[in-house]
Amino acid sequence: MLRHLLTAIRHRSTTILSHHNHYHRSTNYKPPKTPTPPSPPKPPKAPQKSQTLTFHDVTWEDPYSWMSSLQDKVAMRHMDMYMEQEEKYTEAVMLDTERLQNKLQSEMASRLNFDLSTPPIRWGPWLYYRRVEEGKQYPVLCRRLASLNEEFISHKYPGAGFDFTSGKRIEQKLLDYNQEAERFGGYAYEELSEISPGHKFLAYTMYDKDNDYFKLSVRNLNTGALCSKPYANRVSNLAWVKDGQALLYVVTDENKRPFRIYCSMIGSTDEDVLLLEEQDENVYVNIRHTKDFHFVTANTFSPTSSKVFLINAADPFSGMTLVWESEGIVHCILEHHQGYLYLFTDAAKDGQIVDSHYLLRSPVDSSSNPRIWENLFIDDQELVIEDVDFCNSHLVLITREGPNYGICSIALPLPGGKQAVHLRELHPHFLPLPKHVCKISPGPNYDYYSTTMRFTISSPVMPDAVVDYDLSNGKWNIIQQQNMLHERTRVLYGTALTSAIAEKSTNVKLSSINDVKSEDDNLWNDLSEYYACEHHNVSSYDGAVVPLTIVYSRKNRKDNQSPGLLHGHGAYGEILDKRWRNELKSLLDRGWIVAYADVRGGGGGGKKWHHDGRRTKKQNSIRDYVSCAKYLVEKEIVQENKLAGWGYSAGGLLVASAINCCPELFRAAVLKVPFLDATNTLLYPILPLTAVDYEEFGYPGDIDDFQAIRKFSPYDNIRKDALYPTVLVSSSFNTRFGICFL
Repeated sequence: MLRHLLTAIRHRSTTILSHHNHYHRSTNYKPPKTPTPPSPPKPPKAPQKSQTLTFHDVTWEDPYSWMSSLQDKVAMRHMDMYMEQEEKYTEAVMLDTERLQNKLQSEMASRLNFDLSTPPIRWGPWLYYRRVEEGKQYPVLCRRLASLNEEFISHKYPGAGFDFTSGKRIEQKLLDYNQEAERFGGYAYEELSEISPGHKFLAYTMYDKDNDYFKLSVRNLNTGALCSKPYANRVSNLAWVKDGQALLYVVTDENKRPFRIYCSMIGSTDEDVLLLEEQDENVYVNIRHTKDFHFVTANTFSPTSSKVFLINAADPFSGMTLVWESEGIVHCILEHHQGYLYLFTDAAKDGQIVDSHYLLRSPVDSSSNPRIWENLFIDDQELVIEDVDFCNSHLVLITREGPNYGICSIALPLPGGKQAVHLRELHPHFLPLPKHVCKISPGPNYDYYSTTMRFTISSPVMPDAVVDYDLSNGKWNIIQQQNMLHERTRVLYGTALTSAIAEKSTNVKLSSINDVKSEDDNLWNDLSEYYACEHHNVSSYDGAVVPLTIVYSRKNRKDNQSPGLLHGHGAYGEILDKRWRNELKSLLDRGWIVAYADVRGGGGGGKKWHHDGRRTKKQNSIRDYVSCAKYLVEKEIVQENKLAGWGYSAGGLLVASAINCCPELFRAAVLKVPFLDATNTLLYPILPLTAVDYEEFGYPGDIDDFQAIRKFSPYDNIRKDALYPTVLVSSSFNTRFGICFL
């Protein structure tokens, strides 16, 4: 992608120089003919078959609607031919940059992180990991006993090791995805994977590309054999019950709506039992087990309500108990700890919309109807709780104060009393983090009874670090992190090597995010010595302040001479991905500015920030992005006429709409799997859309939403009288949203 971006900019920056040499000519002299430059390749034109569409008394013509006729074999043949022409046209346009493309490809390939194994995950007596065997396309899921792991420190052969007592190899191969690929027509894609609490069974779903759904399989890990049942198609969720003797699973209807929950007894010949069926086509179902495996929560949500039901994992046939409900679609995760239910949600309080998540608690055996939930913490506008995780001994919170992220642990059980308290009254221990953290992601953390929890720490100027924090003493180990400088690579597989790093760990027990610093920043393999990360506040058209993050090379940046790449997303309340990307190093080292616009509609600014950039307010996202683009040019951070846009999926809609608004502002754009044909996709979806999609972009049946969709849909607002920048669009036929190639 970035190879094409660099070469596209270069294409439009070509300067033609001419000389005038004066010399004496003879009368018979004939100057050589100037070679005629090759004519530029002509872009292909897709066949037009005009169709008139009318909705809400609005009529418009769509000459390319035939492209969405997936069942029309003739139309799809024309589509195949047209796509081949587009590919050839792209190759022709980029032909004279082939040398630069090869150089960039070589640079980027040299930075690929070929990990032979994922960091082992400790769960009970076992260490689980995936590794790739030489010459194989897909990994192998393996495990080994932690008690036999002391010498498991090889970087080259993670599968090495022999137990002379038992006469067997230490490593157990649980699932070879190369063999799964043979089962599924040469393609192996796993969506779900759940090991039973007793470590005896593995339940997993594999994608069946011929039927476009996921198939459920259960494998006996002691024998390696597939169990005869359950055997189900269209499976979307899994949860073990009865100490691993039974499995709950959710299936979807033909429109991919999760609507049924079944229970299957492993080893039984009886038919699977239907526990729940939601017949309302607007209601969606999912399940998950609590981390202690005492309960399974069944969540149902629709545009009008969200509900949480509790299933006793010891007796899944005893019924489902409603423990919480709220209006509208809200986020809610329920956990259990020593007789209390904990609910993490962003639902409205007393009918008032809240801006961030909060944590509630209620006794499992509560007899009140409706159930009474108590707030754990007093609302703090400055300290926002972004996520929570539990183990038996600690509650872990991922927090944010302004742009500063933190991880803190609180000892369990929490003190009694029904009054909410300030978080700081519980003496949280904030754990060390590097500079410029932009995201903290909890790891699997399967082992509920372990005091060690794993997190992935991300930064715009640091490769992702997989870190284990020991909550009992504050020690931390970087388990895996790619080293861009080839000096301190950390890919650790065993306790022997881990202990060597542990000696350098810090032991901190602090109470403020800003006070927590690593004693040795070099431990983090931070690249801020070479690449700067700056935070700017940009005033949008209506005075809203939009956060803008800028990354550049300290050595190669040139004021008002640097090309720039502006990334945006602005949808679903998702935080913009600002993680370090190895491929971006090729841009940064050539003096590029890489910028990230946290526009409305995205995350990081609370629920209001999200809602102010969706449905009828989607134009706020687009105008925020345009404001950030203008800021980069006006402040001479990026040279005028050298700014490129970059977005994927819903971010593609954002960038494309901004280009429709101000095509002269951008020199090029890269749109990956973009959502461009919003009107037709929401009116006549080829693939089923969810209620969340309509809540984000609007319900066409609502006249106000429909008018807003027509205004921000990139496909419907292409200007015929404007010179557009070079745009590279990449996609595939297997995509949820509408794409247009014109």
